[in-house]
Amino acid sequence: MASGPADEVEVVLYVGTDCHLCQVARHLLLALRRSIPFRLREVEIGSDPDLERRYLLEVPAIEVDGEIAAQAPMEVEAVRAAVVRARLRRASMEGRRDALE
Repeated sequence: MASGPADEVEVVLYVGTDCHLCQVARHLLLALRRSIPFRLREVEIGSDPDLERRYLLEVPAIEVDGEIAAQAPMEVEAVRAAVVRARLRRASMEGRRDALE
């Protein structure tokens, strides 16, 4: 998990070539990002043989701060909950760091 401010949660969308469900997932994530800030990164699984083996039958797959939050079919509420948990974790870690300084 990357460290940084709570609003820097990273969401990775693993997609396949010509994947209609991946396009739908991208639009849902962009809509979700309007209400909960996060960085969105899209990864084409065909660019990496290991990713292709892992996700070929499961795209779109969504990873939030290093943990898979949803796979096809994407449940936007599962992703929302994972982003909120990651933001809370980060805020808690920042609070502990501030207390130690």
